[in-house]
Amino acid sequence: MNTLLTLLRSEGLLLDKAFFSLVQDFQDDPLATSFVSLFTRYTGQKWLRHDLFTLHPGFITSFLTSLSLEQRERAERVFLAHRLPLSASPISITSLAPSSPHQAALKYSIFYAPTKTDKKLEVSDFVGHFRSRYQQLQRILMQRADLHNLIAFNKLGNDRQQVSVIGIVTSKRMSKNGNLIATLEDLTGKMSVVFRLDKEDMAKKAGELLLDDVIAVKGSGNRDIIFAQDIYWPDSFIADKVHFEQDISIAFISDTHCGSNLHLTKSLNAFIDWLNSEDEHAKKIRFLFIPGDTVDGVGVFPGQEFVLKEKSLEEQYVLLASYLKRVPKHITMFLCPGQHDASRVAEPQPPPNKHYAAPLYEIDNLVLVTNPTLVTLHEGLKDFKVLMYHGASIHSFISEIPELRLGKAHSTPAKAVKHMLKRRHLAPTHSEVTYIPNADQDPLVIGQVPDILCTGEVHRLDIETYNGVLILTGSCWQGQTPFEEKVGNIPDPCKVPVVNLKTRELKVFDFGDSEELARIGGARAGVVDGK
Repeated sequence: MNTLLTLLRSEGLLLDKAFFSLVQDFQDDPLATSFVSLFTRYTGQKWLRHDLFTLHPGFITSFLTSLSLEQRERAERVFLAHRLPLSASPISITSLAPSSPHQAALKYSIFYAPTKTDKKLEVSDFVGHFRSRYQQLQRILMQRADLHNLIAFNKLGNDRQQVSVIGIVTSKRMSKNGNLIATLEDLTGKMSVVFRLDKEDMAKKAGELLLDDVIAVKGSGNRDIIFAQDIYWPDSFIADKVHFEQDISIAFISDTHCGSNLHLTKSLNAFIDWLNSEDEHAKKIRFLFIPGDTVDGVGVFPGQEFVLKEKSLEEQYVLLASYLKRVPKHITMFLCPGQHDASRVAEPQPPPNKHYAAPLYEIDNLVLVTNPTLVTLHEGLKDFKVLMYHGASIHSFISEIPELRLGKAHSTPAKAVKHMLKRRHLAPTHSEVTYIPNADQDPLVIGQVPDILCTGEVHRLDIETYNGVLILTGSCWQGQTPFEEKVGNIPDPCKVPVVNLKTRELKVFDFGDSEELARIGGARAGVVDGK
């Protein structure tokens, strides 16, 4: 890389280890030189560091558009290998004062999901949406070293050969011999793929296939049919867990359902009082994540007016704000909507509507975000990512995947969230959740693998880890509703998980008030430790 070395010397540029590794991976001196030169001008920096991509999210998009097709494909593979998003989302960056003069300042950046639609939706918009999703996930799958002889469907010949293909599942059916036949589609055509269910490992994997999954298949076949030998999903991995230098923590609550006549007022007040106490764990909390269903809503289901204490959305948000205003000012809160909030149901959801939720917009340490939203916490060069998603799709994962359905995963919902990470998508199957199509990028694709994926929706705290990612499904602050009783869902209220960013230690605190909990048949108190 003679040209690149000349540029570095002449401009006096310094590269940190991660940035140098990225540049090396281009394996193309002119492309690497152009990349470094443009990045230097774009950022105005002489010390080129990996964390600058977070502070300048628009650069990668603008750089890729300046390249030829061959160069762009090479650059995209490098960026994906280094966990960098190819498309910039709207971003907000805020600095917070450090806990002490000897510590680095904390910052957070928010990657909002695009929520605006500026035209009437047509069939072509959905086609573009799925094409974009396929391309996003195809790039991730193409990084797998074990996909040999990767080929497009229209390049398959008449002779049988060992191949790997990437496609989106458009249909499934059972054959007369008891095998699963799925139709996969890529940008060049369609292909029938046979999965033999007499093999235990293949039967398990094929049983997890959902419509609209983007997968890779390794097998043998020709232009007529492929016999699968293995299935690969895009998948999520975190190799190195981040540990902050500062001894600070983050906490999670969800599904407060303010306004419901089953809202657990005393219990939620107990949590707020604890945040203001001298408890050593409470004093370390700097961030609070609230993933949706903060109010009970109005007209969400038939007859809801008979189970409401506050009959209007305005009254419900006044009650919610009365809690959040009491949260200590050194704690920054992030709140996204759910299906019960004053926001459209279609995902990605914009923040709660200001007309109804005006009191929330007056709280200085409350940040209203979209559903979903990626929040990145920064301490110097260290980043800790939290993906917030309310979780409407959890029910469809449980109903469609036999292992979850037969295992009654509504009582262990984090097992369903694992499948979001496996697919790198929050709601893959069309029609299982209402969504707004986006032809530029599917906002429900998990572009950056988070350190924590937190959800609400299921009213049960559940904790799992998946390839280094911590999964937290949120508890609730509402007693068992008539609907939950009818379907057999038993809520597990008033649990608050707290994660220490220095030690990665997880503690779960229970703030259930015994009198209120008596309404759902039990009382719990105390602390549960976990790691």
